[in-house]
Amino acid sequence: MTDPIADMLNRIKNAQAVKKESVEVPFSTLKMNIAQILEKEGFVAKAERKGRKSSRFLEVFLKYEEDGLPTIAGVKRVSRPGQRITSPSKNIRAPKGGHGVSIISTSMGLMTNREARQKGVGGEVLCEIW
Repeated sequence: MTDPIADMLNRIKNAQAVKKESVEVPFSTLKMNIAQILEKEGFVAKAERKGRKSSRFLEVFLKYEEDGLPTIAGVKRVSRPGQRITSPSKNIRAPKGGHGVSIISTSMGLMTNREARQKGVGGEVLCEIW
């Protein structure tokens, strides 16, 4: 697999499309940090690390709106392994006119577009979620 982040985001999106309660994703620290940001922003209910050593995985509990629609309407992988996209703090924008969140990898760790602009740091734009 060449892009594990895109795989994780697609697993979450596809599981929500068929109304699953949770989805399992192979564990990595980067994926755990992304899942924690999604939890903090209200896109997923909870993310937990499970298993031991070589059989670790990340279980993401999905969240739905009151009418049964998924909370994640769309996902876009911006920076890919074949084309890295970086952005200075002044050019970081909010996806979908402010209705979404960009996850940015900065020198201070992963953060949302709002946090990066507020702290004045730029970085690699990993993905957009709305």
